[in-house]
Amino acid sequence: MSQAFDVVVIGGGPGGYIAAIRAAQLGFQVACIDEWKNGKGGPAPGGTCTNVGCIPSKALLQSSEHFEHANKHFAEHGITASDVKIDVAKMLARKDTVVKQNNDGILYLFKKNKVTFFHGRGSFVKADGGAYEIKVAGAKEESITGKHVIVATGSNARALPGVPFDEETVLSNDGALRVGAVPKKLALIGSGVIGLEMGSVWRRLGAEVTILEGLPTFLGAVDEQIAKEAKKAFDKQGLKIELGVKVGEVKAGKDGVSVAYTNAKGEAQQLDVDKLIVSIGRVPNTIGLNTEAVGLKLDERGAVVVDEDCKTSLPNVWAIGDVVRGPMLAHKAEEEGVAVAERIAGQHGHVNFNTIPWVIYTSPEIAWVGRTEQQLKADGVAYKAGTFPFLANGRARALGDTTGMVKFLADAKTDEILGVHIVGPMASELISEAVVAMEFKASAEDIARICHAHPSLSEATKEAALAVDKRTLNF
Repeated sequence: MSQAFDVVVIGGGPGGYIAAIRAAQLGFQVACIDEWKNGKGGPAPGGTCTNVGCIPSKALLQSSEHFEHANKHFAEHGITASDVKIDVAKMLARKDTVVKQNNDGILYLFKKNKVTFFHGRGSFVKADGGAYEIKVAGAKEESITGKHVIVATGSNARALPGVPFDEETVLSNDGALRVGAVPKKLALIGSGVIGLEMGSVWRRLGAEVTILEGLPTFLGAVDEQIAKEAKKAFDKQGLKIELGVKVGEVKAGKDGVSVAYTNAKGEAQQLDVDKLIVSIGRVPNTIGLNTEAVGLKLDERGAVVVDEDCKTSLPNVWAIGDVVRGPMLAHKAEEEGVAVAERIAGQHGHVNFNTIPWVIYTSPEIAWVGRTEQQLKADGVAYKAGTFPFLANGRARALGDTTGMVKFLADAKTDEILGVHIVGPMASELISEAVVAMEFKASAEDIARICHAHPSLSEATKEAALAVDKRTLNF
């Protein structure tokens, strides 16, 4: 006899586990199915984000930043450190510990909220009398039913055509997090979030890093002024970034990888490296979901087709996160998970795509919310802009990190904040103030007139807001 649930969530990543917990809080009987395994074969919920994405990459970024500070910046603080070395195995072990803490935390939250967890791969079997039968293929095969189903199966790394990931020399984000020794030469194809973050990790640890980007502009989704400031910093650090390249044949062997490409001038080039990280985007993960068994509609990319409320083509079947339209961000998936659980309960869940923040956790960090200056110009929107450099911020000087700036964009007539863009220290934390302000439709003057603690990095946010009206106080 199949176990029956009100809500079955397929996928235990950021969107899935949050959806399951919120549905349980609302009084539903909930099951969550997830197939991720740890090194011992046990359950490891949290999806790509927790296991091979957001969390482990931040752990490595932190470790590598400590190493670089010890080697290059301690002396200016009067700290003498000689013969500083990196134990890569220990660094990776710490990363794995951080991941496990998050895995275990999710399992605890399931238990706390009375969510029934199934370890295995979930797939549709059939629609059955107003519910859906779901097969769980794990250590043992089980069958459960759900009145509502939330598909939260995430995404997979996109491989280069004809160049599969072997996770030894040709690496996805997964393999990039498990490199056992610092490579002498490392190449990355794609200068997006994963490429820049992983490039930063191994560059700090001593690798010679080259990033090959097909687009003619750096970080095309980022405000142009901010992207230029970031590239100047990366160039100074020693990251070699080539734009406008066309990648040709890639040959992988036991001793490394050879990448043939044409540079922006049309010249044929060859790059021989120890490791190659491919970071050219991600694709929705619907393989093995058996959507055809129930007639669940997919688009040409393999993503589940949903409306603005995350409803699919089937009654009482929902989909969220990377497996649907919109930005592939963990926090976007979480918000959709909460919204869907509340909609199932008859409430009015809401996700505002216009105020979803974006962050790249390099050094300097890059964060933004809302529209860029280029988008406003293209849309014919009259706007005012204000910037403030961290060079003029007292806390940034004390930290020894004055790279970058805060930039405000506001409506020329109403002064409503249309976008905030930051490159510099702790941008990932500073952007939250802008998100809150935009959710409440604040004006730049609202931020300019709020008292910010001194000395703090957040004063740069206040000063940039003041700059919209050309009245900065410290620059």
